[in-house]
Amino acid sequence: MSSGRAELPAVSREVRLASYPGDAVTPDTFAFGTSELAEPGEGQVVVRNDWMTLGSVARDQMNPDTKLPIPVFQPGVAMWGRTVGTVVRSNSDALAVGDLVEHFSGWREYAVGTAHEFFRRDRALLPGPEYFLSQGPTAWHGMVGTAQVREGDTVFVSGATNGVGALAGQIAKLRGAKRVIGSTGSKAKIDFLVDELGFDAAFDYHDGPVAERLAELAPDGLDVVFDNVGGEQFEAAVQHAARGARFALCGVLSGQHGGGEGGSPRLPLMSAITKDLTLRGFATLHTPDQIEEWNAQFGAWLAEGRIVFPHTVVEGGVEALPQAFLDLLDRKYSGTVLVRMS
Repeated sequence: MSSGRAELPAVSREVRLASYPGDAVTPDTFAFGTSELAEPGEGQVVVRNDWMTLGSVARDQMNPDTKLPIPVFQPGVAMWGRTVGTVVRSNSDALAVGDLVEHFSGWREYAVGTAHEFFRRDRALLPGPEYFLSQGPTAWHGMVGTAQVREGDTVFVSGATNGVGALAGQIAKLRGAKRVIGSTGSKAKIDFLVDELGFDAAFDYHDGPVAERLAELAPDGLDVVFDNVGGEQFEAAVQHAARGARFALCGVLSGQHGGGEGGSPRLPLMSAITKDLTLRGFATLHTPDQIEEWNAQFGAWLAEGRIVFPHTVVEGGVEALPQAFLDLLDRKYSGTVLVRMS
């Protein structure tokens, strides 16, 4: 058991959901508030949040009728999200002051809770604490566990510049894929995928029918599809799938906000049947063992220079979170979006 000497502030600033947003998230969707900070009770710790990651899944958590198997945000209550921070007070034998921990009490400056709500991380394992917030566990689970990518595959990753897709494409290459193709939304992001992440090809989905681009870039068909988008891109991938293709269905960005219909693409059943396609959705609920397995693999690949962690850092702490989330929904970022909290 240990205690810290640095003074705690009297309050911790936080972001709350002001109201359910309906079709459009706006600055008025969010409200700032404070909660009192005090010395931890028996078995509790106080954590200073250092980094937080933003993901589009939070948009679904703003819908009271979401179908996701995770709790939704409640109006008037601090939101929550994946975060890493430093223990600054401890009244528990399980964690000591100075420990790096990962937890889900984001959208606030400090988190207070029982020690078992926080997961200790080894600072020496990865280049920086923010690397523990990669979306690698999702990318690994979808590409390896669900799609079962293997040597010689031709792979298509839709929405390839988001935090999951950017790692999923690299994982496919590291697992021996012959050709990895990504879709994105601009020329700059195409260059990012090919020049920085090692994709074999990429295209802007705004530039004509997706089916035509896939036919051009993968003339022999697609063996693996890692779909983050749904809509037209999913439909085109089914149309251009090779016999026996495996689909990992990760997200529906095209239908996630703004009233889009991308979450309800057409599935030509005869194509799926005659091509013997496997379509598997997967939830991003990972066990501690799966996360630790990914962190160890990620650390080894980083040390060998075989993978990069594409991410965008947003400065400004808790005050920057609402606008950063709006910019995320507008697809202004590449890679994992990280907000420096302290």
